[in-house]
Amino acid sequence: MKGRILFVEDESDLTLIVANTLKEQGYEVETAVDGVDGLAKFKTEKFDIVVADVMMPRMDGFSMAREIRKLSSNIPLLFLTAKSSVEDVEEGFEIGANDYIKKPFELRELFIRIKALLRRNVVKEQGNVFPIGEYVFDLATQTISYRGNETQLSYFETKILELLVSNIGKTVDATTLMISVWERDDPSNRNSLHGYIHKLRRLLRHDKSISIINQRGFGYMLSIKS
Repeated sequence: MKGRILFVEDESDLTLIVANTLKEQGYEVETAVDGVDGLAKFKTEKFDIVVADVMMPRMDGFSMAREIRKLSSNIPLLFLTAKSSVEDVEEGFEIGANDYIKKPFELRELFIRIKALLRRNVVKEQGNVFPIGEYVFDLATQTISYRGNETQLSYFETKILELLVSNIGKTVDATTLMISVWERDDPSNRNSLHGYIHKLRRLLRHDKSISIINQRGFGYMLSIKS
């Protein structure tokens, strides 16, 4: 068995097609018709990943995900959404989603993303850790630690910090950051990027050797003084 999936979706035809195809590929699949049903099953059974629609009756996917994150900080969450605005996608990631896919979608793309998230969860056990001065950044668990005190990062904070850490001492172009995180560059994304940079600066403020420098007109650089 490749993994146990909780698939939460109120469209019965889509549920039947996805669940049957996943089972044919060797996954074990449990289905739920809405957020209330999905949350109840998550509380009583063990799963390796949750795939959920956003818009559902009784309890939507975002509300269900908030409750799931209270119970587990590690379970991969993949949203299915007909919503396309940056704000909607951003809300999902802030709640704790690991990925999203827009409806309508190709089954093959969904299966690729499920496989990638399950693989990433296995990598967590091996660790993907980066020292940043006195801080320790764990990419797999999306956390940053300072002298034993751990802080959970949002998806956007993690993605931005990953790009900065991978280019310490080098300027990362703002457009590159926005396309990597939001898949497009527009004024609203620039404002969001600036806000997340401010959050990261606050998180890293205890080590005075660390700074995130704004290279005006170009981008941002993570600098660590020796």
